[in-house]
Amino acid sequence: MTSKWQEQESRYYMHLVNRQPVVIQRGAGVRVWDVEGKEYLDCVAGWAVNNLGHSHPAVTKAIQEQAGTLLQTSNQFYSIPQLQLAEALVENSCMDKVFFSNSGAEANEGAVKLARKYGNMYRGGAFEVITALNSFHGRTTAMIAATGQPAYQDKWKPLSPGFVNVPYNDLDAVKQATNERTCAVMMEPLQGEGGVNIPSDAYLQGLREWCDTNNMVLIFDEVQTGMGRLGTLWGYQSFGVEPDVMTLAKGLGNGMPVGAFLCKEKFNVLEPGDHGSTFGGNPLATAAANAAVRFMVEEDVPAHALKVGQYLQQKLEGLKAKYEGVIVDVRGRGLLLALQFRDTISATLVSACNTKGLLLNPVRPDAIRFMPPLIITEAEVDEAIAKLESGLTEVLAE
Repeated sequence: MTSKWQEQESRYYMHLVNRQPVVIQRGAGVRVWDVEGKEYLDCVAGWAVNNLGHSHPAVTKAIQEQAGTLLQTSNQFYSIPQLQLAEALVENSCMDKVFFSNSGAEANEGAVKLARKYGNMYRGGAFEVITALNSFHGRTTAMIAATGQPAYQDKWKPLSPGFVNVPYNDLDAVKQATNERTCAVMMEPLQGEGGVNIPSDAYLQGLREWCDTNNMVLIFDEVQTGMGRLGTLWGYQSFGVEPDVMTLAKGLGNGMPVGAFLCKEKFNVLEPGDHGSTFGGNPLATAAANAAVRFMVEEDVPAHALKVGQYLQQKLEGLKAKYEGVIVDVRGRGLLLALQFRDTISATLVSACNTKGLLLNPVRPDAIRFMPPLIITEAEVDEAIAKLESGLTEVLAE
């Protein structure tokens, strides 16, 4: 059956992703099953989306009830699930206002528009946004300019103007890039797509102080680090630094497409007509996200993610010690972790692990990323490590 769907993809679908040869048919908790009935332990979680696991009862119930009630109204009218989600996000963060989009890229676009209007109003027309090399902010034409990776940029030049990419975790580089045109700094608290790169303790605090000094907007792209992923509800809490604007998506809807950008009241400068979205904040997506956020808070899922993440990191450190010279680094926070290899074996290792019933992400040619559902248990971590070691042993024997 797998070959049937592979052939259908080849016939009808644009070849934009080199997929793993797994056709997933259903999922429950931290596990998925393919069309052949094979079971996998899922440490990809829809690219850090299914933070509460697959088919979570609270989210599923909310979707079912909302689907039978109301799907779409547009933002011309009030929508109860949208306002309930807005309340949940604002009351559980340092932010004051929110606007909903359909994706992380759209959320980042909205945040940049807000920052540019702020720069126009309060910094003499400033419009440039400083971002980091090895960042990832989305694939729209503006966001590939914001994303500091040549592989995402080279084919699409000329890039949208107004973005300056500087080295990550280098405060002096941000200072040197700042001029009268600069309105904002946009950073991921921890770089996910860049290889799970963690900044120094002083970096984000230094950005906070620099933006305060220069009356610039500090934007944290929390599309991947939000919703408990780092062991705190929001990534900024892991570093003790509050941004002025925060963007969310991925885990926000636990599988339903929904994004958001939030701001503090001082930066609430957008007015009617400045921004909008037909589907953004629709009742179905926000009902699902509202259920996910409230379950996350009420059950303190981030605390569980922190505890099990520390356990997973210890197990990975054990593998590093056992395979000295093959594994050169273990890094990350919470349940966003990376294993770095000396050689470019990621793709081969991920394929081997597929056969063992373990799904992983080859985030870099020489690194794999772990981003399982936050409800994963220590016993399931042990199972994942056993499958990973079996796959690694097989690769090294080739």
